[in-house]
Amino acid sequence: MRVLVVTAVPAERDAVTRAFGDGPEVAVRHAPGTELHRVSAPGGDSVVDVLAGGAGPAAAAAATAFGLAAGHASGPYDLVVSAGIGGGFAPVAPVGSLVVASGIVAADLGAETPEGFVPVTALGFGRNRHLPPRSLVRDVAAATGALTGEILTVSTVTGSAERAAALRAAHPRAAAEAMEGFGVAEAAERSGAVVLELRAVSNAVGPRDRDAWRIGDALTALTGAFGKLVPVLEGWTHHDRHDT
Repeated sequence: MRVLVVTAVPAERDAVTRAFGDGPEVAVRHAPGTELHRVSAPGGDSVVDVLAGGAGPAAAAAATAFGLAAGHASGPYDLVVSAGIGGGFAPVAPVGSLVVASGIVAADLGAETPEGFVPVTALGFGRNRHLPPRSLVRDVAAATGALTGEILTVSTVTGSAERAAALRAAHPRAAAEAMEGFGVAEAAERSGAVVLELRAVSNAVGPRDRDAWRIGDALTALTGAFGKLVPVLEGWTHHDRHDT
């Protein structure tokens, strides 16, 4: 199993690699457009490359594409994971919880009209969601204790109760929001790799209250999740990839 994990910032990347051990076990490879941190799963054959690609869907898509190209010399990736911290919709995903995406949704990709927001699919082109394999989502949730639900990709982080309510009304299955998942999924889909999104909730979606953010706790939870993830991935077979 070859896995590419894409985070937004180095702190998230390092939280992932810590699940596999620090020091000489982490090999850094510099390549055009990206920097891959490679870790090997203890006792297994899986290789995990982790990169910090920047914030937002555009940076995430570009970084993922560069990462896929840079790692392809060793063979194609089986799975691409968008990972990091994010906001949770209360009361579904409280601060400190983990969320694995049943759907990766571009929540603000579309057009504003006098009647309200229209998703890009209703305009007659594009797509606004990716569906990871149900069996993989189920197994990851069981192994990590994560909640399952849609994770919304937004270009502007929610900062008001009104916006949070509007997102929940438009996406009643939403559990969390972040800024990179859909971009990662777009690049992964074009390479033929399966995509997954996993978030540790650091704050509630809604009015910005930085004093209430628990970024350190969320990063610790992310490390713990990846420590439990590799056995699931190694037991997951390729014939499950279209189980959507």
